[in-house]
Amino acid sequence: MALYTIDHQAIYLEESGPENAPYAFLIHGWASSSYTWKPILPALSRRYRCIAIDLPGFGRSPVPLHPPTIPWYADLVARLIDYFSPNQPVLLLGHSMGGQIGATLALHYPLIVERMVLLNPALSGRLSTRVNLLIGPHVLAERFLPLEWLLHLLARTPLDYTDYLLKPSNFAERAQVSDEDYQRIRADARRPGQGRMRAACFQAMRQGDLRGKLAAVEPPALVIWGAEDNIVPLRDAGVVAAEWPAADLRIVPNAGHWPQFEQPDATLRHIALFLGLPPAGAALPADARNIDELRAIAQFLNNSEIGSHLNEAQRMRVASLLQRRVLAPRERLAAAGSRSEEMYIVQDGLLEVWINPVQIGGVHQPPVRIAFMQAGQVAGELGLLEDAERSADLRAGDQSTVVLVLTREALHTLAEDDPALGMRLMQNLAVSLGRRLRHQNWLAQRLEQRSLLGGSVTRLLE
Repeated sequence: MALYTIDHQAIYLEESGPENAPYAFLIHGWASSSYTWKPILPALSRRYRCIAIDLPGFGRSPVPLHPPTIPWYADLVARLIDYFSPNQPVLLLGHSMGGQIGATLALHYPLIVERMVLLNPALSGRLSTRVNLLIGPHVLAERFLPLEWLLHLLARTPLDYTDYLLKPSNFAERAQVSDEDYQRIRADARRPGQGRMRAACFQAMRQGDLRGKLAAVEPPALVIWGAEDNIVPLRDAGVVAAEWPAADLRIVPNAGHWPQFEQPDATLRHIALFLGLPPAGAALPADARNIDELRAIAQFLNNSEIGSHLNEAQRMRVASLLQRRVLAPRERLAAAGSRSEEMYIVQDGLLEVWINPVQIGGVHQPPVRIAFMQAGQVAGELGLLEDAERSADLRAGDQSTVVLVLTREALHTLAEDDPALGMRLMQNLAVSLGRRLRHQNWLAQRLEQRSLLGGSVTRLLE
């Protein structure tokens, strides 16, 4: 972890991901630390430069000189964003109290937040009845240093009641959280010397109530909630549904207050769909870490045959799976009679389609160019989908040609991970193929009519 100082406040940050990538700032919740994001960071850091914060008074960051408030935390994170990413808005992730801080920041500084992902955000600041009745008195007692140390010592004896308070409150009944993760979450919640901060933030959350303000939040947001959360109950999800209709609200079954640990696959799938991240386990091309190129490809797909009717996140998902290939003038990309697990989208230049006419009377017929594929058009999809031999050569034109390559494995992975996107791609390919079949059949008919030998050209289509 790296130590930074903002306005005389020392803050520990965990940094990961490519240095030239856009930034993602991750804000943990009450009585926690940057460890909150352990299940999220590997996938997120493939595309973003991730800054996971230990908020002042938690984790390794020292206690602030004054009682914290939610707006103060939001201002502090905004200063960090301005330091790391002064010219580009960032992705913001927040869990529990961190979600309340993130939403507050987006209200105060909407132009520096590109989009948000909030997990079980404490938007109203009102915690569950269980927390208020059982954990609340414990937290308030920790305001006094002697009582905090007494409770800390008690937790190391057979009289410890920490697990009785924490497990049913934090996790769903059927949640399966590893012992390592639970012990770390438990240690953060009971970290010695932070009792006064836990009590102060317990009050700060109540004072940071965002009800009645959420409709004014501008950045697009994904809100994920564990269905069995006993810390921040689902009534706050009702506030999202009623006051923040623009937010994408997702409920995760069999998860409590920590869906990223309890149901990591489902949680990551929601985040990946919202951000346009590649499917988990997908083999990424070498250029997938270049976010500027990814965005350029995604924008290009918006006007291509394959990208029709896709939203921004879906285009980013497809773009992350494409391999970019540059062809020299007249270079052959695919040969007739070959099999391939690839299809191609022309990004720049021309891709020519050549067929070999049927020999008539032993007279060899020269290859015939029957089509030009221009930027945005798709080639090779029939061979890819049917695993059939290619019926034509694909060659670059007189100038260099750039194609984007989608493999069968990548297409299958995408379709399994996101059936709706897979179906949309198949529909786009069907429309593209149907249009090309009609056009190339028309060209083949013209070749038949113009043949000096009066023979026919076989209508084998690439």
